[in-house]
Amino acid sequence: MRGAGGTRLRVYARRDLIRVGALFLPLLLAGCATLAPQRLATFEAALAAQDSATAALGQWCAARGLADPPTIRAVLTGGSRPASPAIRAALGVSPDEAVAYRQVALVCGDTVLSRAENWYVPARLTADMNRTLEHTTTPFGAVVAPLGFRRERGTAQRGRAPDCPAGTVLSHSAVLRLPDGRAISAVVECYTAENLR
Repeated sequence: MRGAGGTRLRVYARRDLIRVGALFLPLLLAGCATLAPQRLATFEAALAAQDSATAALGQWCAARGLADPPTIRAVLTGGSRPASPAIRAALGVSPDEAVAYRQVALVCGDTVLSRAENWYVPARLTADMNRTLEHTTTPFGAVVAPLGFRRERGTAQRGRAPDCPAGTVLSHSAVLRLPDGRAISAVVECYTAENLR
């Protein structure tokens, strides 16, 4: 009898646990569903507060404890891609003026926060800056920070833009300009879901 009663109690306890789980699971899922948009809005605000995406990602990485130290690296992920007429127009360069290209993953620790394409005008940077961009993992924003550039925001959309890979949660384009108004860079930035975890 004690054995049968104990079995019955375990069955009732399991049934009650399943009922409680069934009641609270939708609430938990709803909480997760609202958490992602809130984090995305917070992330968007962090990006909007900076002219440099590199600086914003460094602060975001530090605040979320993604790596110690929270250093952003630019890992090269692609070869060359010629600047289209639209990119050249955004940069204000002639058809025969040199435009360099850098495709990178911006990484904090082992976490890829962004994938970016960057067309830039080497003639508007110093020789040291160009060498650093060609031979190191230093992000563009960090390299050109001494120029005091400002960001001219282009498109911004939640989700994947046509030039971004699958899994993109936020897509931006921008032109970076010197204080005299000349453009030094046109960028497409594709932010990953890792920013929301």
